[in-house]
Amino acid sequence: MSLLPLLDASLVGRAARAALEFGDARLSFGDLDARSNRTARALRARGVGRGDRVSFFLQNRPEVIDLWLAAVKTGVVLVPVNVLYRERELKHILADAEPRAVVTSRDLAGFIPPGVAIWDVDALAADAAKESPARVAEPCDADTPLALIYTSGTTGASKGAVLTHGNFAANGATLARDWRFTEADRLLCTLPLFHVHGLANAVHCWLMSGCHLRLTERFEHAKAAEWFDDYRPTVFFGVPAMFVRLLELPPPTARAIGGWLRLAVSGSAPLPAEVHEKFRQLYGSVILERYGMTETLMNVGNPYDGERRPGTVGLPLAHVQVKICDEAGAPVADGTSGELWVRGPNVCAGYWRRPDATAASWRDGWFRTGDLGVRAADGYITLQGRRSDLIISGGFNIYPREIEELILEQAGVREAVVVGMPDAVRGEVPVAYVVVEAAAFDEAACAARLRSQLASFKQPRAFVRVDALPRTALGKVQKRLLPLPPAAATR
Repeated sequence: MSLLPLLDASLVGRAARAALEFGDARLSFGDLDARSNRTARALRARGVGRGDRVSFFLQNRPEVIDLWLAAVKTGVVLVPVNVLYRERELKHILADAEPRAVVTSRDLAGFIPPGVAIWDVDALAADAAKESPARVAEPCDADTPLALIYTSGTTGASKGAVLTHGNFAANGATLARDWRFTEADRLLCTLPLFHVHGLANAVHCWLMSGCHLRLTERFEHAKAAEWFDDYRPTVFFGVPAMFVRLLELPPPTARAIGGWLRLAVSGSAPLPAEVHEKFRQLYGSVILERYGMTETLMNVGNPYDGERRPGTVGLPLAHVQVKICDEAGAPVADGTSGELWVRGPNVCAGYWRRPDATAASWRDGWFRTGDLGVRAADGYITLQGRRSDLIISGGFNIYPREIEELILEQAGVREAVVVGMPDAVRGEVPVAYVVVEAAAFDEAACAARLRSQLASFKQPRAFVRVDALPRTALGKVQKRLLPLPPAAATR
């Protein structure tokens, strides 16, 4: 499946229709088509050809979409980079990807390591404005690489997933169909476009359906009520941390927002069941949680029509096969924990220049996700965390999310994460890190509730209070950055 024909349904077929607003900018689909043609020609003028990598290190802005569509039309491979990354992360990614240049803004250019070509985004846009808007369209097929997107690297050096035109086409077409996108929708996108959640899901659902998009530079919870009231979106894609902040809005405001919102989608990190239920009560809207990865785009989702079950990521999407396997790679019975393996046109072509990592992650055409989960008899899948996050204490397996969900039900707890700490006797023991409202949190009561609900080996040896959990830009907790607990606390 090729990507451009799916996007042309709007770029060409809806050329006069209003497409995008960003600040004071207002663009039609025809404008986007012409701008990306000009950008494609400007890249060619700078010597960029098919298969060359070009990186962007940018906050959300229309020029990111210009670059994306130009790459779709020319066979160029884009390398999006998280704007929160700094010297160590940037040096690794740019040395590994070897892009022709990094397109960035003046305020971010100083973070780029020496020796890397830097192209100012405004200068590139000015050059593009001088080029012809006539259509550019290199022949590309499903196997043509389109993006080199690096994993978050929460447990080590990030790897570049080679994502193809076919990956993005299959993913976008499925989501636009399953989530019932139409021209009448209004999509509020506050997600960063350097990540697949914003780029592969939001952008392609928008372009394939011909709906309207409001793009913001970033999510700002202080402006959320104003944005929702002014734009009145019918669809909002977010990460759990965003939905936690939206719970702070006054009930009348939340109820009004819920009246316009036909679809709220959460992903990129596990959504606590407690947040799911509080959002339903406050907004009158039931969040649709789904599960995907950089390497695979979307795999599983709760249904649009049917039960959106709190704490689960739902059912395999139409284009994806999922099985849950033991350590030997044999499928396990429903109700039994194992690793999720996936197969389908959404799965990337492999890791850039990492044949070892590619060989380790693929077996007989199946991609080993590294995520642990369990499938219910009716097919709903519940994630239990990363395989690398599994805590083995005295020979017993402990799934941190099970403990985290119970802690989050305790009054005064805003966020919680459980990690394994070394223990001389048991190998590892669980320790809970919590962000709390100090006056409302009763640690003794929380510990007592956990003792009544969970086996003794699952009890956290300590509750460590922190002001905030270290997270990636998409809300995933960076456990390696958590402070060590006091030594006495884990004895």
